[in-house]
Parts: sequence; structure tokens; C-alpha cells
Amino acid sequence: MIHYLESLEVNAIDAVLADWKMVFPDGGILALLPEAEEASVPALQAACSASGLSLAGGIVPALIVDGEFRTDGAWLLGFGRMPPCALHEDLPTDQGGAERLVDGIAEELRESLREESEKTLFLLFDAMVPNVGTYLDHLYLRLANRVRYSGSNVGSETFLPRACLFDNERFVRNGLLIMLLDNRFGANLEHGYRVSDRTVYATAAKGNRIDQIEWRPAFDVYKEMVRDRFGTEITAENFYRYAVHFPFGILRANHHAVVRIPVSLSEDESLVCVGEIPENSLLALLEAPAADSEETVDRLEEGVLCGGAPESDQLMFYCAGRRMHFGSGAAESEIRRYADRFPSGRIAGALSLGEIGGSTIHGYPLFHNACISSMIWDAE
Repeated sequence: MIHYLESLEVNAIDAVLADWKMVFPDGGILALLPEAEEASVPALQAACSASGLSLAGGIVPALIVDGEFRTDGAWLLGFGRMPPCALHEDLPTDQGGAERLVDGIAEELRESLREESEKTLFLLFDAMVPNVGTYLDHLYLRLANRVRYSGSNVGSETFLPRACLFDNERFVRNGLLIMLLDNRFGANLEHGYRVSDRTVYATAAKGNRIDQIEWRPAFDVYKEMVRDRFGTEITAENFYRYAVHFPFGILRANHHAVVRIPVSLSEDESLVCVGEIPENSLLALLEAPAADSEETVDRLEEGVLCGGAPESDQLMFYCAGRRMHFGSGAAESEIRRYADRFPSGRIAGALSLGEIGGSTIHGYPLFHNACISSMIWDAE
């Protein structure tokens, strides 16, 4: 069950929760609020606690409602019974700390994973966590293909630290929200970007920062590649405005590209991206699809229909970087073209700061940029 709550006034929240409590006395809620509404989180927490409903959720740059981006209200996605759920804060960034945290998560989920039903591990990371890929690696080493993987990065589009994940009592930053969902097919992700001819190696990289490409300063090589391929001059001054249009792709053995959008320059002119870049990764510049291309929508529809009926409700994440590249109007048009293919179901959506999904069904989880992600969200 999904519901768009237009007003976050206390009376409006209470009215909706009272109706849900009558139908689902042991229920729970996943809530997505735009950052403009973050001041309403305490009111939502108090209302859910007073109603005896479990709450988990995140702050996103904007919502998607009926094919439009909205910065007001909230999406409420309901459960008849709250699934296993945990909110972790102050995630460690060192290898050992990340491994220990994932060991604890795997132990907490052990009993639930003995059940026979299909499971999806739904993950919301604070976008300020620099090692999301590392956590996905460790999760796969512990859980493998016993679950499917889906989720996104949440937080502010400004990429400034702020609280962005919450449950009934806490509102935290630098965190991870985990939910183990029953009977979910996992997320389908598509980006439609094409790989350009020139490939290079990230010869010095750490976390989400590229220091050197082919043993030269990363920014120098990036500027050269963009100028040679697209005829655009990128400088430190115009970097944020232009770099979103010229992302890197990390090329994988299966010939798929994982998109990495440079979002800032460090003081030493290293490239800072959304998502990790393993050292010695093979990189290429990517070319975005045309704004009116149907290819991405076609492939996303095909993948989603493998996991549910066309009349099912869905949860969608649309990358903020993709919106920046196309512009809001073209991005909304792409979303509506997709939604038009599912006239009997409703799509609850949010703007995301990175998307999580498996490379194949029951496959390895990857952290992406510039994607559209959607998953079937039938009532439990």
C-alpha cells in the first residue's frame, strides 16, 4: 500500500495513520520526505509512535508524484507487518570496521533468511558515506545470492552533511537503513549511456577520489578527454556545471559500464565522484542517451515485468545527476513515458543520489549513478 501525503500538518498525519492502524494494527511505514520537509520528521515520528506503527525512512532531494518532481509532502509505503529493519549510524570508513558492521548485520538477518520466500535487501545509505561499494562487497560476501539487492543514496542534493535517515526515535546522518523485504524481485536499473572509444586507467584512486589517470593528474586528463571528444573546455570554475554531462564509466568484464559522475574537485585537483572508483579501474567517458530516447524506458519496463504484473505499484528512484543532465522538464517527460506503460499501477518515486541494484537477477550488487531504478511494491 502506498500513499502520497500532501500535507505534513499534524492533523493530516494523524488522520492517515488512524486509517492504516485500523487495517494493519501491527503495521509499519517506509517514509520518503523531500529535504524541504525535513523539519516535519519529528512530527511524523511522534505520530507513528503514538499510533503504535513502526517507522523507517529517509530524506531525498525531491519526490516524484504523478510524473512530476515535488518538494512538499511525503510518500508513505505501508506494510501489514513491519519487516526486519535496522538503522545504523556513524558508519565506519575503514576496512575492518566495515567488515565488523556487516558481520553483525548478517547475524541479525540469519533467522529471517532461513525462510523459503524470495527476499530483497533494501538499503538506504547517506550519500555522504564514501565507501558504499565496499559495504556492498562485504554484504555480498556474507549473504551472496540469498537475497536480491536494491536501494539508493539519500540526503541533500548539496552534498552537505545533514541528518537524512530516521526511525521512530532517531534522526541520524552518516548512516544506513536496512530492510529485509519478502517477495520482492529486487530493483531493475537502466541508464542508457554509451561508452566512447578512448579508455584509460585510474592509476591512483582511493575511495570516491581519482588522483591520477595514466600516471598524470586526473583533472588534466579528464579535461583533455572531454575537450577531444565533446569540444567542451572544463575549468575549475565551471566544473560543477559541466562535469555532470560528462561522466566516467567503470568498464566491467561483461562490457557493462557503471556510471560515475564527478561532482567536485579537491584542493589538489583530484576528481571526487559519487561512488567509489577502485584503483586501476578501466575508465571511459560516457555519452548520454537522447532526452526523448525510448531505449532506457523499454529496457526498464522489460526488467520490471519479469518481477510482477503491470498493474502492480512500484517504487522508483531517479538519479539527481540524470535530472541535471537532461533538465527537469525532459526528466519528467522520461518518467511519464515510463509511467504511461503501467496505467493501472501507481509509482511512488524519489530523486536519488546514487542507485543500488544487482548486475543480474540474484547477481552481484552494484552502486550506480545516472540510473532510473524501479521495483514492484505490492502490499505485504
